[in-house]
Amino acid sequence: MNTLVAESNTAHHPVVSKDRWMAERGKLLTREKELTRLHDQVARERRALPWVRVDKNYVFDTLEGARTLADLFEGRRQLLVQHFMFAPGWEQGCKSCSYMADHNDGANPHLSQRDVAFLAVSRAPLADIERFRQRMGWKFKWVSSHGTDFNHDFGVNFTQDEMSTGKVRYNYVTQSFPHEEAPGISVFYRDDMGEVFHTYSRYGRGVEVMMHAYALLDLTPRGRDEDALDYSMAWVRHHDRYVPEVPVKAAAAAACCRARA
Repeated sequence: MNTLVAESNTAHHPVVSKDRWMAERGKLLTREKELTRLHDQVARERRALPWVRVDKNYVFDTLEGARTLADLFEGRRQLLVQHFMFAPGWEQGCKSCSYMADHNDGANPHLSQRDVAFLAVSRAPLADIERFRQRMGWKFKWVSSHGTDFNHDFGVNFTQDEMSTGKVRYNYVTQSFPHEEAPGISVFYRDDMGEVFHTYSRYGRGVEVMMHAYALLDLTPRGRDEDALDYSMAWVRHHDRYVPEVPVKAAAAAACCRARA
């Protein structure tokens, strides 16, 4: 246990009667219901966004051979893409993106029942992607955009010229970013004529929607235990690299992508 963080979360915490607890819980429930209704409202507004036709002919390297963006829908109308940080020359994929990806296989059968295809896209060559995917034991589809502008066009890869300025366009604002790769999620729609439209993308802490473990941690007394780490995700490891009972305090390495608001 990370004693330092645990004490900061629990020291002098109120302990009350059951009646007092129920009263306080009722107040929080009101706030939670407000959040749920706001979430539903924002989701409706998200679905109402205008679309952009995808005119560029992106071709991806897949285990089945070269495939266009339209091919990746595999007969469905909707496509969810995880922009997975894995650049050419990297030994392995980003650990924070891997944390996201650990949740994919369980969700996939349910997504497919709602006319949604899901896959990950990275710039690394397919052979490197496949080697890492096998190591991690994942089953979801993962394709390579190596040699294409796909990652750059959808805001998750930055050129050396852009990086040299110290400012890149990420998460809809110009900001500094420590890497040429960034995390994100993009959504596409394919109509009956086979045309593809970009409907939505989200970045930064928006990618937490894929990190279901975070939602569960948020229910616990100690939460994410990231307060002392400035929400850097420094505690996250590839799931085959965790050492049992290692304190969060000892996680010194910074995450390769910081998911800030």
